[in-house]
Amino acid sequence: MKRSRFYLKEKVIRKQHNAFKGFLFLNNMDNYAKLLERISQASRLQKEELERKVEAKRAKLSGLVSKEGAIQIVAAELGINFDRERMKISELVQGMKRVNVAGKILNIFPIRQYNKNGREGKVANMVIADESSNIKIVLWDISHIALIENGKIKTGDVIEIGNAMIRNGELHLSSFSDIKQSNERIDNVVTKRVYHIKRISDAKTGQDLKTRAVIVQAFDPRYFEVCSECGKKVIDSECKIHGKVEPKRRALINVVLDDGTDNIRALLSNELAIKLGLGEEDIFSLEKFYEKKSSVIGEEKFFAGSIRSNALYNTTEFNIESIEDFSIEDLIKDLEGNK
Repeated sequence: MKRSRFYLKEKVIRKQHNAFKGFLFLNNMDNYAKLLERISQASRLQKEELERKVEAKRAKLSGLVSKEGAIQIVAAELGINFDRERMKISELVQGMKRVNVAGKILNIFPIRQYNKNGREGKVANMVIADESSNIKIVLWDISHIALIENGKIKTGDVIEIGNAMIRNGELHLSSFSDIKQSNERIDNVVTKRVYHIKRISDAKTGQDLKTRAVIVQAFDPRYFEVCSECGKKVIDSECKIHGKVEPKRRALINVVLDDGTDNIRALLSNELAIKLGLGEEDIFSLEKFYEKKSSVIGEEKFFAGSIRSNALYNTTEFNIESIEDFSIEDLIKDLEGNK
């Protein structure tokens, strides 16, 4: 019997969707597989036996914990912990406590003051890397922050961190944590931004996310001007740092992305909007944008960026930093490479 073109197209789309589901699944399983390998070696139990214990633990807890969480509970029950063991950055998973790691400082961000619920303080952020990956570090203790302020730790230094915890994909240090310079050399570090391939429904604030999704809604651009010297926003062609300048026009476009598991409001710049087929005139003219907006709806791409909380509107937003095309052939190769 001859199949309709609609049936064949639907079959191809379903095949692509299933391939990407498998691609996501394999990437999300990476951390679990690493933990399984470590615990199997430490306990001298076969992986199959450990996995049975993990599934039994999840069933006992009514599936309320992830596989990564369940295997950490199983490890604790077996008397195994990594409190004194240094781990590679790529081996760190959500919820880990008493983490010990070493890395080279790639970047230190300006120290910020905060006032939340009547509490004032400082918070510092930096990125460290080793040969396996990189991760953002969050310092809350004033004595740790003083090391940055006094120049005792700086970009390019190798540092050792102890007794930290993983929260929202970041390594957080409390007053019980340790941080110090190291004489160790760490070469060939991973400097490229590392995005975690996740479903939108699994994304959490603070994470760097990469997902394949479809644009289902687009809103009018918001226009503003920035300083041609420093890129900061200007008012009436005046920059707070450089005074009167010849400003550059910028646009931000809000879209809604959907990956089949959930949707999220996302923000992209005029530079990224060009990757969706929009020209400068289409972006900076509302009339032209109305004419071309429908062409953006339905675009399916890989979107990468950071999940952030919008305090003004009490919402979660996806700040898009890169957009990539994809092909089903690439997805299948990734699947085959992970077998």
